[in-house]
Amino acid sequence: MQDQENREASNTPEEQPEAVAAAAPGEPSLEEQLIATEAKLAEMHDAFMRAKAEGENIRRRAQEDVSKAHKFAIESFAEAMVPVRDSLEMALKVETPSIEALKEGVEMTLKQLTAAFEKNRLVEVMPAQGEKLDPMKHQAVAVVPAEQEANTVVNVLQKGYMIADRLLRPAIVTAAQAK
Repeated sequence: MQDQENREASNTPEEQPEAVAAAAPGEPSLEEQLIATEAKLAEMHDAFMRAKAEGENIRRRAQEDVSKAHKFAIESFAEAMVPVRDSLEMALKVETPSIEALKEGVEMTLKQLTAAFEKNRLVEVMPAQGEKLDPMKHQAVAVVPAEQEANTVVNVLQKGYMIADRLLRPAIVTAAQAK
């Protein structure tokens, strides 16, 4: 019985193509299948290389965009500040300024500066007296006795500023001492 199985399992190489050809008369030969598979492989490799190149291009463009955003991030703010500088330079060119003219010029320049701050979302942090001390926006430099609740703002020594939701400089304040 084993001899018969060994004979069936060990077909000579010449017998195998006949067996395959006889087994599947309507299917393509192994050589045709190999050629078709190689063509499909070449097509898939080409698609992979194109996708890889596209991914690298997207990454490079994103890096360039980030670089440009960093480089020109303050462009809007700078454009808003140029008229303020122009106003200050014009004020210095006046040969015999009167106090009223200087005051008027400073007020107009302050309006320009305020407009530039608003346009660029630079917001003042100016806590009111009695407001609860917020360590995320206020910096207490002294604790003083006061007739108000503890840990509240007594006096503002210097305004703070925020850009959008980010603290640029905390407001410097004195806080009420616990009774």
